[in-house]
Amino acid sequence: MVARLKEELMEELFMEYTNNLVIVDVSNPKVAVVTLNNPPLNLVTLGLRAELSDVLHKLEEDSRVRVVVLTGSGERAFCVGSDINEFPQVWDNVIGKKLQNENLCFDAIEQLSKPVIAAMEGHVLGGGCEMSMACDIRIMSETGHIGLPEINLGVFPGSGGLFRLAKLVGPSKAVEMMYTGELLTAQQALEYGLVSRLAPAGMVKKTAMELAEQIAQKPFEAIKLIKQGVRELWLKPNKECFYENLAFSKTVFKTEDCAEGVDAFLNKRVPKFR
Repeated sequence: MVARLKEELMEELFMEYTNNLVIVDVSNPKVAVVTLNNPPLNLVTLGLRAELSDVLHKLEEDSRVRVVVLTGSGERAFCVGSDINEFPQVWDNVIGKKLQNENLCFDAIEQLSKPVIAAMEGHVLGGGCEMSMACDIRIMSETGHIGLPEINLGVFPGSGGLFRLAKLVGPSKAVEMMYTGELLTAQQALEYGLVSRLAPAGMVKKTAMELAEQIAQKPFEAIKLIKQGVRELWLKPNKECFYENLAFSKTVFKTEDCAEGVDAFLNKRVPKFR
């Protein structure tokens, strides 16, 4: 009887994943592969963000999963950030309709009790870069590029890049990247500490899976405590940055340059910033 009750409890902790924009594969023992399924660029649409938030909640409770590999569909891009075409529908309340939920989603990646490895094939830009920085480990294609080009839209990285990037590469390099919007090569990203490993093009997911399987064999409670300890003891808790970051975003989205940058993008012209 006790054994049966325990078995039923374990079955209850096996989550169901029926998403379309974020696909979850739990066929590999102890490792869940989460794929952003919005090719070719895997843009963070409002729908994808909502599905990812739901998936992260389920992964936290799924007793099968010890390590998560987060990747993108196809080889062109891991993720290049927001779908700018959605901006007009959130323009009246960009914080409430978009950025606050996006920040909560990326925070959920960072705060997941289980290690998260970003397997980044192709390019990693904007919100995709911010999403990757919430992961514990980043593995990037040797041919990819990574960066935060938001300045070219008249804004700044509003979903964690403003405070996560400096913690990874140092404040000087961080502000240079955000001031210019220039992209790093994979080798530069490795040298600056933005990524921890490089892999040949087409081999990023395989490399990430090998590392995930290695970690999954380690003592699970110790792994969780390592993640929690590094986050809380070494870094200033990002929750202290949360609302201040949103306040900055609220200001910048009201600027004329922001409106100009988005309008120029939508109309395929060169922006003329003030």
